[in-house]
Amino acid sequence: MNLFDVYPLYHVTPVSAKGIIVTDDKGEEYHDFYGGHAVISIGHSHPHYVKRIKNQLDKIGFYSNAVHNPLQVALATKLGQLSNCENHQLFLCNSGAEANENALKMASFHTGKTRIIAFKNGFHGRTSAAVAATDNEKINSPLNKQQKVSILPLNDSEQFKKEIDKGDVCAVIIEAIQGVGGLDQPSTSFYQEIAKLCKKNDVILIADEVQSGFGRSGAFFGFQHHQIQPDIISIAKGMGNGFPIGGILIHNRIKPKHGLLGTTFGGNHLACAASLAVLEVLESEKLIDNAAAMEAYFKEKASEIQQIKRVKGRGLILGLEFDFEIAELRKKLIYEQHLFTGGAKDKHVLRILPALNITTKHIDLFFNALKEVLK
Repeated sequence: MNLFDVYPLYHVTPVSAKGIIVTDDKGEEYHDFYGGHAVISIGHSHPHYVKRIKNQLDKIGFYSNAVHNPLQVALATKLGQLSNCENHQLFLCNSGAEANENALKMASFHTGKTRIIAFKNGFHGRTSAAVAATDNEKINSPLNKQQKVSILPLNDSEQFKKEIDKGDVCAVIIEAIQGVGGLDQPSTSFYQEIAKLCKKNDVILIADEVQSGFGRSGAFFGFQHHQIQPDIISIAKGMGNGFPIGGILIHNRIKPKHGLLGTTFGGNHLACAASLAVLEVLESEKLIDNAAAMEAYFKEKASEIQQIKRVKGRGLILGLEFDFEIAELRKKLIYEQHLFTGGAKDKHVLRILPALNITTKHIDLFFNALKEVLK
């Protein structure tokens, strides 16, 4: 049997990784400034993370949600404390797409309405309503297009008000920092206007924090830079540092009922152990503060390179904008400098999504390599 060929692949085969270093099957080392799409939050094979998962595996790796799992309670408690979202409830699943799917479903349950407002260049996953809310025609099938979705320009308050006032909207879903789209952000005034109008119109505001959450923006959640309070927050990616886990934080005013949501694998023992390890390392190593500090240093170093037109994003969810498409630049960084970076829907943006424990030495290394390939 062959693999279903949907991924364009670089000719690198990683076999081990530690910290920011990935080693391939030929023994060559690569510096990872992409983290497999913002997944690696505390570094590859962090000792505490490895120990947590190994210890849990010796006890029990999985049982379904038909029985008590104290690790879920421990995770909800720790997550509430560190994120300052203790007025929310946690539902656990397996991925960002599944998180957003459940968030949109809950919004429709709660309001009795069906239309979604999303934004240009947004990305929310590849399943059903989540992909319908994603601004990418190529990955939306005729089945997905049956969903009622209005995709609006970011930061256009007049157009947003016109649409939400129609009265049929169940949810507004927005990224605090667009990941796949290319690191554009809502302004604080626009995000606050959205929150106000959602409340006025009984619409659920969903903060998609799948990429920007868990400290990557220099705050626990990206929306916290804007002093607003979403109704539902979706999380995944850096939540598990590579172990598949996702979830939604649902405001306490939205009441649960047995059977309303469900999952077989979501919140299993190993996944909870992985996410607890991430939270413990974020706290003990002060990695959210480090993300903010590294942002400042990164921008300082970027200002020395004339070809960089703009630095986009916050914390360690960053993009370098050039006046040329960066596909060849990425190839040179991988094959000539042994650096992993990312692309975006905006083909002029190079995405930088390293582990949150990188140092100024790592950033120096990155910019020295970038200067070499830009010569």
